[in-house]
Amino acid sequence: MAVSAPLYNQEGTKVSEVELPESLFGVEPHSAALHAYVRMYLANQRQGTAKTKTRSEVAGGGAKPWRQKGTGRARSGTNSSPVWVGGGRALGPRPRNHREKMPRKVKRLALRSALSLRAGDGHVHVIEDMTFDKPRTAAFAQILKNVGLDAEHVLFLTESKDINLGLSVRNLPYVDHQRACQANPYQIMRCREVLLTRAGLESLQEVFGS
Repeated sequence: MAVSAPLYNQEGTKVSEVELPESLFGVEPHSAALHAYVRMYLANQRQGTAKTKTRSEVAGGGAKPWRQKGTGRARSGTNSSPVWVGGGRALGPRPRNHREKMPRKVKRLALRSALSLRAGDGHVHVIEDMTFDKPRTAAFAQILKNVGLDAEHVLFLTESKDINLGLSVRNLPYVDHQRACQANPYQIMRCREVLLTRAGLESLQEVFGS
């Protein structure tokens, strides 16, 4: 299934249509692979440092609070017990590794599924390669406005991380800038629109097209 996207010049004016690689933007989306990737990605962001103190780690303990019998109260051996206020916690979280792994082919399938979903809904746009001689946030924001993406969450994919271009983008809260070769399905699904430079599209095809 042939898929195309609008092509814009450096000012944000539509000049033509560009055909997108069918191997990346024209596959049948695989929802299970996408779900598994997003689950893995979010799990891998977790630090795994949550921890509570057990009865052996809290301050206190030592002497028995009161004698075993004759007080009319329940027997108690230490005030660090989990049943006491300020005592240790039973079965609380401990430091652990949350990392998950996924086969490379499933990752590629998830990426192609995400790109195909965005392309199928008309949310993929291509713009001519641009360079700034210095950071120009207002100029880049104007380009997005001309394209019609100023009110959307945009994933901007380029071939390389140009310093001036990166500085122009980073102060825009609704734009995520990433190298095309490092794009992942979570980023694509998190953003409503995908904007690629021509070089970024070629890089995406070179790395993930085969």
